Amino acid sequence: MSLDLRASYAPLLALAGVVGLLGGFLGAPPAWLLVWVGLLLPLLALVARWSPVRAGAGAAVPGVAAVALWPVPLMWGAASWLEVCGAAAFWAVPALGALAAGGHLRRQASRMRQAVRDGRRDQQLELARDLHDFVAHDVSAIVVQAQAARFVADKDPEQAVRALERIEAAGLGALASMDRTVHALREAAGARSASVPGTSELPGLVERFEGGVLDADPAAVRELSREADTTAYRVAVEALTNVRRHAPGAVVVRVRLHRAAEGIELSVANSAPARGAGGLLGLGLRRRSGTGLAGLRGRVEAAGGTLRAGASADGGWRVCAVFPAQGRTLG
Repeated sequence: MSLDLRASYAPLLALAGVVGLLGGFLGAPPAWLLVWVGLLLPLLALVARWSPVRAGAGAAVPGVAAVALWPVPLMWGAASWLEVCGAAAFWAVPALGALAAGGHLRRQASRMRQAVRDGRRDQQLELARDLHDFVAHDVSAIVVQAQAARFVADKDPEQAVRALERIEAAGLGALASMDRTVHALREAAGARSASVPGTSELPGLVERFEGGVLDADPAAVRELSREADTTAYRVAVEALTNVRRHAPGAVVVRVRLHRAAEGIELSVANSAPARGAGGLLGLGLRRRSGTGLAGLRGRVEAAGGTLRAGASADGGWRVCAVFPAQGRTLG
């Protein structure tokens, strides 16, 4: 059905309505008028479904009038005015019903389009969160290591080489994250997508983080649901990214995944930064994206868990997410 044909529905209905009114009051045969009414009803539905509101409303007036008033000339003079009005009201019902049917289809199509727009917006937000959670982590690591290599290159070339190796690993991680984003875009087009990273990738993530220590209980990992597993990995990525941004001098960063009384707990705790460390290595890393822990809290809660973050007793910072074990829910 072409767009040009849809645009012709309203003027066609207006013309057909006027012709039907004239035919009725000029003495056209009743059989012809009844056939004409049968043609007007689907046209009313088509106008309500496809035509612009203003043009459709203008065309619907003569269309409804032609359907409702077609028996009036036949009854005029032989019936009371009450019977004439009753007949007109009776025939107005199918005309209004045709308009209602077309309007219902129009509303359903509008809701479907809105659902598609909402789905696309949600997908865009999901991709934006993925870029923040994964790519920003690796890019911040590259910046920190590049700054560190610049300051130690003259005094300790070996440290500079190790920093360059970590830059290479972080760059490869960023490329892998972008590949996952591309796969997600392809999935929206019907292609198969790459799997979302989970806690199985924690060892590699912590290994690339200088001073990182991982303590993960395999039994606890197996009790995480799929959604909680991927969300726990995002919590670790976000927490480590924030350590690089705001506490680059922290000597030890401990990532722990174990079973607790409330469920399965993932915690990321960094020691207090060495005095003066944030002055050099923290340059350019204080700018916040605005989508960090606040957005992560919503993800954790959507997975059925809770998220806490705050200063620890030794002057460092601790992020803790607790997820329900499979088969349990958090109270």
